[in-house]
Parts: sequence; C-alpha cells; structure tokens
Amino acid sequence: MSDQGSDDVRSDAASRENRRELARGGSLSFVGSACSALLGFVLTIVITQLMGAEGAGVIFQATGVFAVVLAFAKVGLDSTAIYLLPRVRLDDVGRIRSTIMAFLLIAGVISVSFAVALQLVAPVLWPGSDNPVSASVRALAVFIPFGAVVIIAAAILRALGSVKEYVLVSNIAIPALRPPLVAIAAVATGSVVVVSVAWALPLALMVLVVAVMIAGHVRREESGTPGRVLPSRDQLRQIVGFAAPRTASAGLEQAIIWVDVLIIGWLLSDEAAGIYGGAARFIQAGLIVDAALRVVVSPRFSSLLHQGKTGATRDLYVTATIWLVLIASPIYVLLAVFSPVFLGLLGPDFPQGSTALTILAVGIMVTFLAGNIHSLLIMSGRSGWAAINKVIVLAINVVGNLIVVPEWGIEGAAAVWAFSMLFDACLAAWEVHYFLGIRAPLWEVTRPLVLVLATCAVPALIILGLWGSSVGTLLLAAAVGAVLFLCACWFARRSLRLENLMSMLRSRG
Repeated sequence: MSDQGSDDVRSDAASRENRRELARGGSLSFVGSACSALLGFVLTIVITQLMGAEGAGVIFQATGVFAVVLAFAKVGLDSTAIYLLPRVRLDDVGRIRSTIMAFLLIAGVISVSFAVALQLVAPVLWPGSDNPVSASVRALAVFIPFGAVVIIAAAILRALGSVKEYVLVSNIAIPALRPPLVAIAAVATGSVVVVSVAWALPLALMVLVVAVMIAGHVRREESGTPGRVLPSRDQLRQIVGFAAPRTASAGLEQAIIWVDVLIIGWLLSDEAAGIYGGAARFIQAGLIVDAALRVVVSPRFSSLLHQGKTGATRDLYVTATIWLVLIASPIYVLLAVFSPVFLGLLGPDFPQGSTALTILAVGIMVTFLAGNIHSLLIMSGRSGWAAINKVIVLAINVVGNLIVVPEWGIEGAAAVWAFSMLFDACLAAWEVHYFLGIRAPLWEVTRPLVLVLATCAVPALIILGLWGSSVGTLLLAAAVGAVLFLCACWFARRSLRLENLMSMLRSRG
C-alpha cells in the first residue's frame, strides 16, 4: 500500500473514532442537558406561577444582571481551561496542578472585586430605596465568587475528560436544587429578593463538592508524583493572554442574551420583561443538544487543532453541526407553531408573548446551521476575534432594541435578538473559514433542516390549520412528526452520519 493510501486509511479511522467519541460523550452530555432543560423549565413554571408576570420580570432581570456580571467575573477561565488543559495533559502532566491553582487564584480575586462593584452600581442603575430589581441584584452580588469558582471548576472537570462529573454538577445538581428552594422561598415569603437568593444558593453549596472531584482527578493524572502548586510567570502569562479577550467575549455573550430583557424592563414594564423572559426561557431550555455537543467537541477541537489535524477537525465540526440541526430543530418547530400552548403553561398573562416566541424559535433554527462555530473559533486560540464579534453584535442588539422596543414591544425585541444571533454566527463562520480553512458545505447542513421541516413543520401546520392550537393538537403534531422524522432519519442515516450514534445505542441496549 502506498504512503498516501496509508495516510487516507489512518485519516478515515481517526474520523470514525472522533465520531464514536462524539456519540459516546454526546449521549451522556445530552442526558445531562435534557435534565437541566427539564429542571429549568420546572423552575420557570415555579417562578411564573408563584410570583406572577411582574414578580417574574423582576427576578428575570436580577438573574440576568447576575449572569452578565458572572460572565465577566470568571474572566474567561472556563473556556481557558477547556482550551489549555487538554494541551497541558499532552505536553507536561506536572503542570496541571499549578495551572488549576492559577485559574482559581485569578478567579477568586477578580470575582470578589466584581461583587463589590455590583453592590455599588446597582442603586445607580435602579434608583429608589424600594426598587425591587436593585435590592435583588445586590442580594445576588454576594454569590458572584461562588458562581465563578463553580463554573470554572466544572470546566476543569470537563477538560480533564470527566464529562460525567461535569454533567452531574452543572446539569443535574445545581438545576435540581433550584426549584424546591425557590418554591419554598416564594411560598414562605413572597419576596423577590428572597426568591433570588434561593435561586443562587446552590452555587455556594456546590463549591466543596467540585473541589473534592478536582483533587481526585489531579492525583490520578500525576500518578503519585505531585507537581508544583504555584504557577510560574510563564503559565500566568499564557493563561491571561488567552483569558483576557475571552473575558470580554463571555461577558458580551451573556449581555447579548439578557440585554433585551433588561431594556424591556427599563422601557416598558417589569410585567413585559416577565412575559418576554418567560418566552426566552423556552428558547434557552431547548438548547439541550447544542449544550451537549459543545461539552464534547470543545476539548476535542482544542486537542485536534493542537496536533495540526485540520481534516479531522473539519469532519468533527460538520458531523456535530448535522446532528445539532437534525436533533434540536424539531423542538423549535413545535415551539414556533404552538407558542400559545407553551406559554399558557406559565400563567394566564403569558400567551400574549406567543408571537415573540415564534420569532425566537425560527431565528434559533436558522442559527443552528453554523453549528458549534463559536467553540471552534475559540479553541483555535482566536478568542480575541470572538470578543470583537460580541462587541459588534451587542452594539447591534442594544441599538436595535432601543429603536424598536418602544414602537414594536417584545415582538421587536425578539426580531432584533434573532437577527443578532444570526449575524454573530455568520461572523464566526467567515473567520473560521479564513483562519482555519474549515467550513461546513451548505447542502450537508441544510439537508437535515429540510428533513425536519418536511416531517415536523408541515404536519404541525396542517394540524394547526385544521383543529387549532391546543394541548391536544400539540401532542398530535408531536406524535405524527416523531413517526415521520424517525422514518426519514432511518432512510437517510448514512448521509446524516448517524451510523456511529445508532451502533452505540444498539451496543448499550
């Protein structure tokens, strides 16, 4: 066999192994993400049913501010861990302990500073001694350091190859603790401040748990020969060099997610923010497939790119994109077509946000065509470009919302958000193609979307037109769509790259 033939065989074998790893890790991560989404949905119902649209609006605004500040306070070290630790494991295991210590020391100092700053700034942004948003934000500020440490620690577990422990902490333990704590706080006090604290409390409770998990991994990696504890200047320089632009990128990313809720609260009312926030929570809860795949592919992207395996990286990216579009889109088809039914679960005031939910659902389906493009850009070491993208997109989002929200309300905010997400994905896709020479062929990623529209959207629209929007017609559309969708996936399994996923499921069965 020629050298070229041997290279092709090895490349094909590596691609198949990457797909198998994606299927194995993705299935576990999917279960965790599904649990997180379900628990998040339960939490949303608890908040909206017990606190009403206005109270929910205050809580959504406060937790949104918390999420944005936390994204800055963790200074990009979660993404840095995913990027750096797989490379440290390949190059020098003895540096793992000091690298992790550097992450935690930096995060501790910076997050405390952000918590103090938030305490001081909140009364300025929401003036008034009895402003509930200001009081809730200040109460949540105490939990910023706990949140930063837990998120970074979970990313460390993920980077060290423990998807199981990452899922247990991030997708099961924390989301499972929130609904009962929030329900108890709401029933016992009815205070938005106390409910906000109950929402954040699980972050503090999980700090010790993740510390024990990481210590066990470090001991196993070092094989009885402990590395140095304190990081060197070179390590700190490398970490800061990657994390600094990612800090802005992560914070801006959260700002893009939450800025529309905050602007609606400022320009319209807490009730409008609650209705829009409830609709947006359905979109976030549905991102289980995206989250599951991102957990698995990010460390693999970093490792493959570090080894110069561009072809394997491209194959993994295209496979993950196809699976994302195929598996995630049916959820959003139902959300778009039967939006009044879903929002009715939150309370009688919420179905008026159904048009906004439909716009958001359609927008996210189109954005899925770019796959995990942001993870690929960041894992290539170009976090600075990711940060620039977020600045541009946030500017579009803020200006767009300020223009359209006073005139078009929450529907205008939904349209601006959908456009900004699509623009963000297009920017990252162009940069990945320019810098890495990687892109997903258009037909390969649109094929699964066409399949979903034909098997799920068309029957759903027919059922809606014949019998209207109700829980019964939603269940009927889901059942009919599921049968047609699964049959189509079986016949197109090869072009959809489902062989590895199906063989893994058969072996487990």
